[in-house]
Amino acid sequence: MNRRTPPITTVLASSGTVVALMQTITVPMLPTLPEITGSAPADVSWVVTATLLSGSVATPLLGRAGDMYGRRRVLLWALAVVVVGSLVCALSSMLPLLILGRALQGVGLAATPLGISILRDELPPERVAGGVALMSATIGIGAAIGLPIAAFVIEYVSWHAMFWVCAVAAFGVLLLVRWAVPESPRAAHQRFDYPGAVGLTAILVCLMLAVTKGPDWGFTAPSTLGLAGAALVLALVWGRYELRRPAPLLDLRVAARPAVLLANLAALFVGFAFYANSLSTAQLVQEPESTGYGLGLSIVAGGLCLLPGGLAMAFLAPVSARLTNRRGAKTTVALASIVIALGYVVRYAASHVLWSIILGATVVAIGTALAYSALPVLIMGAIPVSETGEATGVNTLMRMVGQAGSSAMSAAVLSHLVIGGDPSLDAYLLIFLIAGAAAVCALVLALMVPRRPLAVRAPLVEPVAEPA
Repeated sequence: MNRRTPPITTVLASSGTVVALMQTITVPMLPTLPEITGSAPADVSWVVTATLLSGSVATPLLGRAGDMYGRRRVLLWALAVVVVGSLVCALSSMLPLLILGRALQGVGLAATPLGISILRDELPPERVAGGVALMSATIGIGAAIGLPIAAFVIEYVSWHAMFWVCAVAAFGVLLLVRWAVPESPRAAHQRFDYPGAVGLTAILVCLMLAVTKGPDWGFTAPSTLGLAGAALVLALVWGRYELRRPAPLLDLRVAARPAVLLANLAALFVGFAFYANSLSTAQLVQEPESTGYGLGLSIVAGGLCLLPGGLAMAFLAPVSARLTNRRGAKTTVALASIVIALGYVVRYAASHVLWSIILGATVVAIGTALAYSALPVLIMGAIPVSETGEATGVNTLMRMVGQAGSSAMSAAVLSHLVIGGDPSLDAYLLIFLIAGAAAVCALVLALMVPRRPLAVRAPLVEPVAEPA
C-alpha cells in the first residue's frame, strides 16, 4: 500500500483539478458566444447553467453509486463522460450541441467526492487528512486557475482549442486513474433507489434553475417562483419517501445529525463567499477607466489576477491537514471563515489599486483552501465508512448550491447598481459586504458543530459482527 500511496493521491487530485476547470473555462468566451453561435445572450447563458445543473445532480447520485458498486469504476465512467462532452464541444459551433457537451462535462464534478472516498479507503490513517485536504481543495484550485488558462487559450489560439485541451487532459487522468487506483470495497448488496434518484434530480433541477436563471427571468417572475415552489413540494414528498425506505438513496437521518447538517450549511456559505471572489475580481479589473475605479485590463490580465489565489490554495492544502490533525476540523473551518471575512475587509477597503485587489482576492482564496480541505474531514467524523461517497457528495453539492446563489446575487447586484451603462463601484462593494457576511455565517455554523473524534483516527473499515 505504501508504494502506491503517492500515485493515488496525486492522480486523484489531478482528476479533481481537471474536472473543476470545467466550471470557469467558458466564462471568458460568453461575450463572443452569441456572435459565434448566432444565438441570443440569454440562450448562451445555458452553456454555464447546463454544467451546473448536471454537476449538481451527478455529484450526490454518483457518490451513492460509488458506495454501492465501486468508487473507482464510477469515477472512470464519470471521466469518460467528461471526455465525450469535451469532444462534442470541440467539434461543434452549434449552441444545442455546446449545451449538451457542457452538460456532459458537468458529470465530472462527482470526481471530488469519489476521490475523497477512495482516499479514505486506501490511505494509511495518518495520511487521510492530508490526502482529503488536497483532494477537496482541487474544487477551488481548478476554478481559480481555469479562468486565466481559458482566457489565454481563447485570446491567443481559439475557443475550440480550449475544449481539445479539456478532452486530452480528461483522457489522460482517466488512464492514470485506471493504472494507479485500486477498486475500493463495496457496500453490502443493495438495490439502487431509482425512484429516489428521479425525485432528487427533479428537486435539484427546479432549485438550481430558479437560482441560476432568476436574474434573467426576475426573482418574482412566475417561472422562478413556480420552480422554487415545485422544489419545496418535491423535497417534502421525496423526504417522506426516503425516510420510509430500508435502503434510501440518501440517509436523511445521518444527514440530520448536528455535525453533518451544520458542516453542510457551512459548506454552502463558504462556497457562496468563494465564488463571489472569483466572479467579481476578473470583472472589476476589466471595467473601463472611465468608470473612475476600473483598470481597463484585458481578459487575460483579469484572469491572471486570480492565479496567485489558485496557487495559494494548492500549497496550503498540507497546512490545512496539519492544522486539522492538531486542532480538529472544526477549528480549521472556523479559522478559515475568519480569514475569508478578513479578505473581504481588504477588498472593501481597497478596490482601486491592482496590488490590493490581488491581495484581497488571495486572502479569500487562502481561507477557502483551509475550509474546503477541512470540511470533508468534519463530515467523515460523523458518518460510517460505507457512506463516505454519499455524504461527501452532498457536501460538495452544498458548495455548488452556494456558488450558484453567489452567481445569481452578483448578477442581480451588478445589473441594478449601474452608472452610465457600467456597474458602479457601490455594486462591487455591496457584493463584498454580502460575501463577507456569508463568511461570518460559516464561522457561526462551524462553532456550533459538536466536537467529535477526527475521521483519521477512526477505523478505515467498519467492524463486522461475528455470527453467534
